[in-house]
Amino acid sequence: MKIVVLDGYAANPGDLSWEPLKALGEVAIYDRTAPADVEARIEGAEIVLTNKVPFDRARMERAKSLKYLGVLATGYNIIDTAAAKELGIVVTNIPAYSTDSVVQMVFALLLEICVNVGHHNALVHEGRWSSNPDFCFWDGKLIELAGKTMGIIGYGAIGHRVAQTARTLGMNVIAWTRTPRDPECVSLDELLAKSDVISIHCPLNEGTKNLINRETIAKMKDGAILINTARGPVINDADVAEALKAGKLYAAAADVATVEPLPADNPLLSAPNMILTPHIAWATFEARKRLMDIAVSNVQAFQSGAPINTVG
Repeated sequence: MKIVVLDGYAANPGDLSWEPLKALGEVAIYDRTAPADVEARIEGAEIVLTNKVPFDRARMERAKSLKYLGVLATGYNIIDTAAAKELGIVVTNIPAYSTDSVVQMVFALLLEICVNVGHHNALVHEGRWSSNPDFCFWDGKLIELAGKTMGIIGYGAIGHRVAQTARTLGMNVIAWTRTPRDPECVSLDELLAKSDVISIHCPLNEGTKNLINRETIAKMKDGAILINTARGPVINDADVAEALKAGKLYAAAADVATVEPLPADNPLLSAPNMILTPHIAWATFEARKRLMDIAVSNVQAFQSGAPINTVG
């Protein structure tokens, strides 16, 4: 059985092994695949693994041998799943592999905003502490999270874990989701009005695209903090940048962007109190190892006739 990995470098830049996958068939692994090269590379392949290479109906119709598409991520919006179903192509994703790592990143970003560890470390190395007349100094506002309200947009597995961690820091938690089941769930307007910190964990769809915009930001507390580790297009970059410049938002942080890699002219790059990281919340060694293990298990299950982690 021919298996093709179209863009394996992000998941495995060389510190993990493809050998378990190679045991399942004739495997071709590409670090990256340009759009013009996709069809030639997947010709004759029954199983294709992709991270960011998209598959629309036309591409799947031309891939006559294709029977299985494995997405090397949790989000699968790069696949036309309705078309795949009609064409009899099984689509799977990798659920829940990065929950712990994403939660860790949420609080790494939030704590950096609140206590400026990186900034103060740089000042110490520049000699500011050594030359200071007092036993300590700080440059900028320091914020204690205990007693603050964390508003979580999207209350799935990651949202619940963020809530758990926030509570250990003494924070109050409220959440908004389209399927409220927990007592802490409130309306979106209430969440916006009451939250000191808003952390985004919803999927990207037509209902959440551009969810954080000028109108919803206006409903937030003055001086709120915004964290986005979900999907870039959930926020309107220009509106968030404007709110930061106006002081409506105290600070914001994002590990994702509307367009990735981040264009040099993105307005968030010039916004004050904006932390940007290059989509790395998922990328710890441990999380990527889980991803690889689940990807292999998905292929094995498909080959056995009982596919798991199917989507669409």
